[in-house]
Amino acid sequence: MILNLKIKDLLFICLIFLGTISFHKAQNIGNIEYKAAADRPELYLPLLKDKAVAVVTNQTGLLQDKTHLVDFLLANGVNIKSIFAPEHGFRGDADAGEVVKNGKDTKTGLPIISLYGNHKKPTKEQLKNIEIILFDIQDVGVRFYTYISTLAYVMEAAAENKIAVVVLDRPNPHDGYTDGPILKKKWKSFVGMHSVPVIYGLTIGEYGKMINGERWAKNGIKAHYTLIPMQGYHKKQRYPISEKPSPNLPNDKAINLYPSLCFFEGTQVSVGRGTDLPFQIYGSPWTKTLPYQFTPEPNFGAKNPFLNGEQCFGENLSQYPKTLNSLELSWLLKAYKAYHNPEKNFFLNNLFFDKLAGSDEFRTQIVAGKSEKEIRDSWKKDLEAFEKIRRRYIIYED
Repeated sequence: MILNLKIKDLLFICLIFLGTISFHKAQNIGNIEYKAAADRPELYLPLLKDKAVAVVTNQTGLLQDKTHLVDFLLANGVNIKSIFAPEHGFRGDADAGEVVKNGKDTKTGLPIISLYGNHKKPTKEQLKNIEIILFDIQDVGVRFYTYISTLAYVMEAAAENKIAVVVLDRPNPHDGYTDGPILKKKWKSFVGMHSVPVIYGLTIGEYGKMINGERWAKNGIKAHYTLIPMQGYHKKQRYPISEKPSPNLPNDKAINLYPSLCFFEGTQVSVGRGTDLPFQIYGSPWTKTLPYQFTPEPNFGAKNPFLNGEQCFGENLSQYPKTLNSLELSWLLKAYKAYHNPEKNFFLNNLFFDKLAGSDEFRTQIVAGKSEKEIRDSWKKDLEAFEKIRRRYIIYED
């Protein structure tokens, strides 16, 4: 049953349509109960009424009672025409980088269209007769995690086809701070589409506002964009994630360590794919002076893991006590110094590391033996410039 609307909620929705609300720092006044946007249906169901809707979501699109958003929308009479699925698929069970195929949802019978593989952007034909695209995916707040790239392409396609976009906001587990090198345009890819730092300090809804406001879509086109905000959200707090955002980020610890450890994906060092501790350990057969040992083997989250079957030496960070509020560079620098292999360079030959970093500068600094302080100092000017951009799109207390 659709929830009854209070007069103030009706007024709020009208103001969304009229574009007169910017939500500036108004979402955490006093001791307000926290709610993800999906749990505020009084704000978005009226926007979807009598509309043909496409939903961009995955396994993280859950309401507080664990009902999936798609099931909730159908139960409330929303006319869903199709589901668009990002990397890892609609059910979130595909490996990183694995091509996700089109299909049909066995529960609802709705067509599932992949936005990962050969077609990362919805086509005109796929959007035919669609009036609204509803986006609800749990992000992790890191530039090379591809859900923000999916949002960017969805917004661009929607703008080109004059379709409205509604984003249901969710927490950023790395919110309230920025860190890392800024991407340079030469290194633009699906793991980094925009000139932002590795950690950019915005929710996915705020990030969409930035895409629009900075006119980052092709030809500077802007989407008709509506952000449904969370209630009682504060950017310096950390909130429970409804469901693991991808197979190899199974818990809060892995999500916390992810921005620091993911750089290893561009090296000869494993981040624990094919173990019970993905993104909580790291190691390589060629870093034998490091104390922890593990051997990657195929499992649910990694059908053919990197360094499959090879004994690796590294560190176990699964009990690391701190919640990180910056990139931790010491592990990467330590592994580079401990690496001894005359046949293979520490960095992969495809220089995927540079795509993750957003330029070749970080890699050359490591090779040159720069200290962590020297590396961090080289980021300061760009981070200060980005902060001026970021401030324009913050809608929650920072």
